[in-house]
Parts: sequence; C-alpha cells; structure tokens
Amino acid sequence: MGDPAEPNDSQTWTIAQVSDEFAITHRTVRHYEELNLISPERRGTVRVYHRRERTRLNLILRGKRLGFPLEEIRTIIDLYDQPRGQVSQLSYVLDQIHDRRGHLEQRRREIEDALTELDEFERRCQSDLRQLRQ
Repeated sequence: MGDPAEPNDSQTWTIAQVSDEFAITHRTVRHYEELNLISPERRGTVRVYHRRERTRLNLILRGKRLGFPLEEIRTIIDLYDQPRGQVSQLSYVLDQIHDRRGHLEQRRREIEDALTELDEFERRCQSDLRQLRQ
C-alpha cells in the first residue's frame, strides 16, 4: 500500500493548495503559468493541478533557490520531457551546477574580501576615535 503522503497520479490540487504547499502566492503560480513553465488543466475558470505541475513547480522553486534564472530552469525542465530526457537533463544540470558553483565561489571570495576590508576600516576608525577622545 502506498504512502498517504505521496500523491497518486490521479490526485489533483487547486491553486490554493499548491500555493499553500509551496508557500508561494497565487500570483506567483499564475506567473509561472503565463511563462509556460507549468500548464494546469482548466475546468472552466478553475485551474486543476496534476502531479506533473506539482513536480515542475517544485523544480522551478528549487532552481530559483539555487540562483538559476527562469530561462535556465525552463531548459532543464523541458529537457526532462524529451526522449532520453533524464540523461540529457542530468548532463545539462551538471554543467549548470558547475557554472553556478563557480559564480557562488567567486561571490564568496568577494564577500570575504569585503568583510576583511570592513574589519580593517573599522579598526582604523576605532583607533582614530580613541586618539581623538584622549
């Protein structure tokens, strides 16, 4: 018997449910729909989200947390839908991870340099202030 926390393929969700689940606004969900990153079923004016949209939404949000731009996220997600998508997707993602890691490491070095410079500036200011108070 399946885990009740795991959705089955026939289960559906409303925009309110997916918004709550992923802690994002309805507007954000609709924005991803407008960008064709997700495509919920329409029943009249009601959006119906299937497991595929939830999975895609999860990937979008993970990509955003990692700092990938939406166009890169789109490419990664779209690769998954192509034949042999998982192999090409994983190869592409690994390249993107390598690039992203390089950017983040560069930013970390820049932040560390800025903090070192701030520490030195703070020490000089404190020293100058002590001398002025004497």
